[in-house]
Amino acid sequence: MQAGPAEAARRAPSFPWDDLFGTRPQRPHKAARRAAVPLPKPRPAQAPAEPPAAAKTQPAVPAEAAGPSESAKPVEAAKPAEPAAPQLSACRQALTEEIAIAPSIPDIHGAGGCGGEDLVRLEAIVLPDKRKVAVKPAAILRCKMAAAVADWIRTDIAPLAQSLGGGISNLDNFDSFECRGRNRVAGAQLSEHGRANALDVRAFGLADGKSISLTDRSVPRTLRETVLHSVCARFSTVLGPGSDWYHEDHVHLDLIERRNNYRICQWNVDDPLPQVAPLLPAERPEEAPPREVAAKSDAPKADTSKADHGKSDTSKPDATKSDDAAAPDRSAETRPQPTKKRRQSRRF
Repeated sequence: MQAGPAEAARRAPSFPWDDLFGTRPQRPHKAARRAAVPLPKPRPAQAPAEPPAAAKTQPAVPAEAAGPSESAKPVEAAKPAEPAAPQLSACRQALTEEIAIAPSIPDIHGAGGCGGEDLVRLEAIVLPDKRKVAVKPAAILRCKMAAAVADWIRTDIAPLAQSLGGGISNLDNFDSFECRGRNRVAGAQLSEHGRANALDVRAFGLADGKSISLTDRSVPRTLRETVLHSVCARFSTVLGPGSDWYHEDHVHLDLIERRNNYRICQWNVDDPLPQVAPLLPAERPEEAPPREVAAKSDAPKADTSKADHGKSDTSKPDATKSDDAAAPDRSAETRPQPTKKRRQSRRF
């Protein structure tokens, strides 16, 4: 009969260096070896009853036992996560419906750098008294340009139109976003209109039906000068009549960024045209000095009168000439010789 592991360990020979340093392994006490394994306490009588067996989790049904309808269902592919909504810019958050009706539109990326981002369709501008100024037609602009136009109308133009007896009702949009070169010249540098960063304004409409054209010389000069100072203080570029012949009937506004914040403001506010064109020059004032040209013209007139008198004498027919052909012709002898004064008069 084979001995157990404990008996084999007891009978194993000891090596001579086991107790070299006096560190023999200590054997457990006999009482510790006889100690019984502790058992759990008995269940008390007031303990809650175990849950019924029906409440236990049912085992999974094997695939073979599943019905044909369940096995025939295809495994649905996991739906891709929806992209997060783009975060609105600070301009878009500030341009609320209390300032302008300007819904956002998708970004435009065209050829040659045409288009832009953070675009809006400016349909109307809301005044502080909740009245709306329609933009006809709606303008496609960048958010910053649309916000600048809205602030300009609300702060400067609306009070100006109110002083005329009727509030502003609409803004005549001549051009906004258009992918083209400057002044529509083929091959020219891309216009700010192509970047949705410019607006061409032609006129304002009033509530009483009247229209104020910014380039009409019949509009009071002070009114046009007020608008001129207003736009030149707000926009980077202002082009109107006098800048070039492309802007004779409207005013161009944009927010182009230049070095050192350089601005261009070219708009000649001309005087109103006269109601009736003058037919005659203005009368000469009494305090004007005498004209020197009139005094110099007397001497030539005297000389010419003498010359005309001499010409009349030579043009008279000779009364002494005879009708008889045989009579000698003495007209050459009686013809007076030209004098020195007559020769001088012929030089003029």
